[in-house]
Parts: sequence; structure tokens; C-alpha cells
Amino acid sequence: MTAKEFMAHREAPLPDEVARLIASVPEWFAQPESNEEYIQSARSMETWAVRDSGNHVLGVGLIDRHYPWAVEIHLLVVERSQHGKGVGSELISAIERAALAEGVKLMQVKTLGPSHPDTGYEKTRKFYEKVGFLAMEETELWGEGTPCLIMVKALTE
Repeated sequence: MTAKEFMAHREAPLPDEVARLIASVPEWFAQPESNEEYIQSARSMETWAVRDSGNHVLGVGLIDRHYPWAVEIHLLVVERSQHGKGVGSELISAIERAALAEGVKLMQVKTLGPSHPDTGYEKTRKFYEKVGFLAMEETELWGEGTPCLIMVKALTE
């Protein structure tokens, strides 16, 4: 499946799909309390999804809006079998296009920082860099031992 075969769309909440997708990649989602928070967030947050031609959800993005000029990617999760096929990039692209149309100027995402040796999150950071995000700051927002990297992307036409 290529990026031309699917598109991301804004959807109604998909908490069951978020739970299923998180379970498909446990190396990224190994904290049950955090997973439950994501599933609960999926009940109310702005939701974007990529579906295949059979209407199967391949990936989901949850968006938080702190200010009219900024959006945060609260969660981006893609089914393991779809990694590297453009699903995550399509989600980011669709969210960005919609945000730009609404006058949003800045996107941010938080992920595990590079001072933590997790190789999976090294891939995550490289993905976000590939789609245009820049590392801004690593903090202890999530507590000692769980460095939070804040990444940002300026949105332009």
C-alpha cells in the first residue's frame, strides 16, 4: 500500500481503535497507565485516521489545541504492519493542511528524548524530523528517567 492509496480524514472519536493500535506496538506503549490515558483522550480529542480500502483503521492521530495558532500531536500511532508505508506521514500531512486552513502557525509533538537509550524512540524522532519537526528542548516534564523532547514545526503555505 502506498501513500496514494489512502488518505487521512478527521473522524469521530475512535477509542477502541486507539486501544487496538497501541496494543500492536507494545515497545512504544509499555506503560498501562499512560495507555489508558491515551484511550480516554481518544474519547474526546480531535481525531484523525487513515483507513484502507476495506475501512480498516491503519493509524490514528489525536490533536490537542492549546491556542488558536498552535496544535499539538497528542498521539500518533500506526499499526505495526503499516510502519514505513506512509500512514504516519499522511496523518501529519492531513493534520497540517487542515491546521493551515484554520490559520494555525505552529505544530508541536512531545516524545521520549534522546538522552534515553530507547532505539524505538530513536526511530520516532527520526520520523518526526523527516516530516519537518525540529527538536526544541529536552525536559523532565514526565519525571526523572523519562526525558521529554519537545519538537516543533512552523506551518507555512
